[in-house]
Amino acid sequence: MTSITFSVTVAATIHCGGAFLLPLAGISPRTTPFSSLKAAAKPTEIAESCMAAKHESGKTFDEIAELLGYTNCYTTQLLMGQAQLKPEVRPKLAELLPALDESTLDAMMEPPFRGFDSEIIKEPNVYRTYEAITHYGKAIKALINEKFGDGIMSAIDFYMTVGETTGKAGERRVVITFNGKFLPFIEQKAEDNTAAP
Repeated sequence: MTSITFSVTVAATIHCGGAFLLPLAGISPRTTPFSSLKAAAKPTEIAESCMAAKHESGKTFDEIAELLGYTNCYTTQLLMGQAQLKPEVRPKLAELLPALDESTLDAMMEPPFRGFDSEIIKEPNVYRTYEAITHYGKAIKALINEKFGDGIMSAIDFYMTVGETTGKAGERRVVITFNGKFLPFIEQKAEDNTAAP
């Protein structure tokens, strides 16, 4: 299995975040006929409950992530209603954040309606990171193609962490690491098309 790993390091005075998805036109919790969407259609309410419980616990995202065995970004996504809570993790999370009620934990176990508020791109942490990705986009593509061939980096078989390092002048610097599986574009041979008539 081939993976692509690259890190983005920026001075701490340039705030960083991450949101690179485009909204799906016409898709909303009110119009999409998914049977599981009803319980998972309110990530904002999940996030509010989780952030309140996190604040009450006094724990950081990194501390919660370490105790759950997750990356810090995945843990944060989970607490924001953007990842699914697995059955084996539920009791651990309930112990770490005792203020979480059963209904919130139940909702977190449903497949989430992943997405974001389009207003997020106006947030400096996000648009500065978006700017960095788009500015270096051609170089990133060229390097991936040279190293791996014709394909892309998965954002599903994917790990992301936000860390810290110290620069030569002693300044604090942000390190964002993407680690995604390489997905090659296939050659569409008719004989391999199992859906062909």
